[in-house]
Amino acid sequence: MQAGRVPCGRLLEHVVDVVLHLGSVPNVRDPAAWRLEFPALEQPVHGHRLAYLDSGATALVPRPVIEAVRAAYERDAGAVHRAVHALAEQATLAYESARTDVAALFGVPSDEVVLTHGTTDGLNGVAHGWVRARLGAGDAVIVSELEHHANLVPWQLVCAERRAELRVCHISDAGVLDLDHLEQLLADRRVRAVAITQLSNVLGTAPPIDAITERAHAAGAIVIVDGAQGAAHLPARACGDFYTCSGHKLYAPGGTGMLWARRELLAELAPWRTGGDMVASVEYTHAQFRDPPARFEGGTPNVAGAIGFGAAARFLASLGPDRLAHEQRLHRELVAALRAAPGVHVLGEPEHALASFTVDGVHPHDLATLLDQHGVAIRAGHHCAQPLHARLGLTASARASLGVYSNSDDVAQLIDAIAWARGVLG
Repeated sequence: MQAGRVPCGRLLEHVVDVVLHLGSVPNVRDPAAWRLEFPALEQPVHGHRLAYLDSGATALVPRPVIEAVRAAYERDAGAVHRAVHALAEQATLAYESARTDVAALFGVPSDEVVLTHGTTDGLNGVAHGWVRARLGAGDAVIVSELEHHANLVPWQLVCAERRAELRVCHISDAGVLDLDHLEQLLADRRVRAVAITQLSNVLGTAPPIDAITERAHAAGAIVIVDGAQGAAHLPARACGDFYTCSGHKLYAPGGTGMLWARRELLAELAPWRTGGDMVASVEYTHAQFRDPPARFEGGTPNVAGAIGFGAAARFLASLGPDRLAHEQRLHRELVAALRAAPGVHVLGEPEHALASFTVDGVHPHDLATLLDQHGVAIRAGHHCAQPLHARLGLTASARASLGVYSNSDDVAQLIDAIAWARGVLG
């Protein structure tokens, strides 16, 4: 029997066990029920209820995901794709089922989904496995002023190595991408790739990916989309030519993620991580690689993490579109409350998921430290987007970001804590 093939009887038994380990499915119409699925929220912080407003950095993990990971270690503990014993077969089944679940969430075929270590891994894979070979002296890559370091530094390195130009598309002060400037940057047809965020992790603005893709294709360029923030807060879809996102911002374990591309593009993508399991045959002088997506999954994968990623995809699918409606309503409430708070200045015109801000007389790091004393968890710093902060005339900001578990009490607790912090330092 081939590795990864499970006898029918054992397969049925394992499927039943997996279902039993998924945990309860929350009431899809009730955000209050969703919150109960996250055990981290049950703990008090410095004597206060926890208002977790740092989902933009990493989301909390729900019980169905925790239980799926635990089941992976308790039962599916074998090495995937390699052995024929029962544990390895079960692990392979669960691992490949996770790929199918993630693909279903994004509406793409499972053989177009590469399981990665996260968004950064996927972006580096495209930079070094596709763009690098097609980039010559005088060619160019476009990024925008919105980009996270993960969607900037790989392109800096590749462009420097290939003596190509890195072009930066402007944004407005509100955080809106300048499409006219993009067209100017594309006009000479030397651009080979446009790398763009799906949702800014600082300004909460969403560039028009379809319009960008249309313009890039017309100029002969491909589009690489950084979906780290957008995947959790916009309708789930794989867009552009290459799309990558992280599991840990989709309520999955850390060190997990996805890279998607159409089959024909994956066939042209060179492996950026070589080793065991991604090869079909090996001799001392050369190797034959496996077909995608296995070609890009060299080495022992994060099996339990991937299984948890699949469980997170099922969890989000179970909530349906109500989760996005809930987040949008709460986001409007968050932005309005911050703008109404004395001494608070919201950056740009946030559209989704988060709001970054400054507070008169309070450094963002001091603010975050004081807010933590009231049980409020936010992010402070440059959010791995130093050039964007420089564009805004800042070195740092505070950021409150939402998840499916967030509610109006979290917003009220944030505003009260900011007022208290201003009183302490004022």
